[in-house]
Amino acid sequence: MKKTLAAALVAAGVLAGLPAARAAYPEQPIKIVIGYAAGGTTDILARALGEQLGKILNQSIIIENKPGAAGNIAAAYVQQAAPDGYTLFMATVASHGINPALYKDKLGYDPKGGFAPVGMVAAIPLVLIANPKLPARNVAELAALCKARGGEMNYASSGNGSPVHLAGAMFAQAAHVNIVHVPYRGGALANTSVMTGETQFSFATLPAALPQVKAGTLRALAVTTKARSDQLPDVPTVAETPGFQGYEINTWNALLAPRGTPEAAVDRLNAALAQAMASPELRKRFQAEGAMPQTSTPAQLGAFIDGELKKWAGIVKAVNIRID
Repeated sequence: MKKTLAAALVAAGVLAGLPAARAAYPEQPIKIVIGYAAGGTTDILARALGEQLGKILNQSIIIENKPGAAGNIAAAYVQQAAPDGYTLFMATVASHGINPALYKDKLGYDPKGGFAPVGMVAAIPLVLIANPKLPARNVAELAALCKARGGEMNYASSGNGSPVHLAGAMFAQAAHVNIVHVPYRGGALANTSVMTGETQFSFATLPAALPQVKAGTLRALAVTTKARSDQLPDVPTVAETPGFQGYEINTWNALLAPRGTPEAAVDRLNAALAQAMASPELRKRFQAEGAMPQTSTPAQLGAFIDGELKKWAGIVKAVNIRID
């Protein structure tokens, strides 16, 4: 009788533990860390995505801003987080394309080995913007103006080593002109400097510049992607201008988890991400911001990031940009 009772108690204990052992992920709120301040493009997209993911996963999605060092601080933080699927990183072309070529051994994280790819989120064009009073209405006229004013034209960026900084350096190289780079602490300040005339032009993220372009306080000269933007169908690409063939910059966002995150959690997140990106509501919100919704498998994202690291290493070397 004692043995039977003991066996029953053991069995009951095992059965009681099964729900915890087999509990479906996620059991608690998920944190998405971004490397920029609130209000920027990455922040806006992350919050829209988080709202949709929360509904699908039936959990709260917390957006945590850790700005600094062009996203390096946030990337290092997530790489060091517990690989349990509850801390994710909103990667960008800066964190997993440009920064590894610029910062090298000072990066603070491993862009390839330190993360488990989850899935793509969005592609975000840059748009070449100018002060409406500037006597240049297209890329060719801007290049000619820069050449005529030799060294007097300046362009704003969201910081040293940012995609906007490199876009300007690539423009100067293709146009064979000397222009002055003026870095600001964020894209909003850079765009404002163009509107006030403090600087003459910039390469802004389309979501950040679109309202001002539509309001007429900024003039859009071109987009940096291979194809024209649906939001600005009448604005040509930079590459449509003779002498600028091959010019292309496409910024992006993707979700990564720390290396070692269980495959089951990654697969669940990827499926939820695909479902979220198929939502008409989310697609409409992204497109209203000038971002193009994207999806991928984890393997596809890993291959994409490998390509971006190689591509931007070549570009950084070609334009000879250094970060001290």
